[in-house]
Amino acid sequence: MNSTPAREAILHDVLERWKAAVDAHEPQQAAALFTEDAIFQGLHPYSVGRQGVADYYGAQPLGMTAGYRILETRQLADDLVLGYLAVDFSFTDRPTLAVTLGVLVRRVGDAWYLGHYQVSRLD
Repeated sequence: MNSTPAREAILHDVLERWKAAVDAHEPQQAAALFTEDAIFQGLHPYSVGRQGVADYYGAQPLGMTAGYRILETRQLADDLVLGYLAVDFSFTDRPTLAVTLGVLVRRVGDAWYLGHYQVSRLD
């Protein structure tokens, strides 16, 4: 395992805000956590930019929630952290969907944003 508390703290800060927006079904708030040019790959065709993120989360069912666990982190540059996560998306009307998620979190000014997000199903 190659994670450090500092890198995990950076990821947790961004991911806790992402989780809160997803759980509350607030797609615009979720999208605001991404860079303007973010590459976003959920379980549908990819998009670039915040509008694609907002559209994706806006189309998700009410009651969907996300739980995550950080598996690995890497510091790629002073302003860039890679995270590899296990994520469970829970629903009110169907079984939980377990996926893995790769993210790149980038510092822009004094804040950290998701610059890349890619979900993978392993089943």
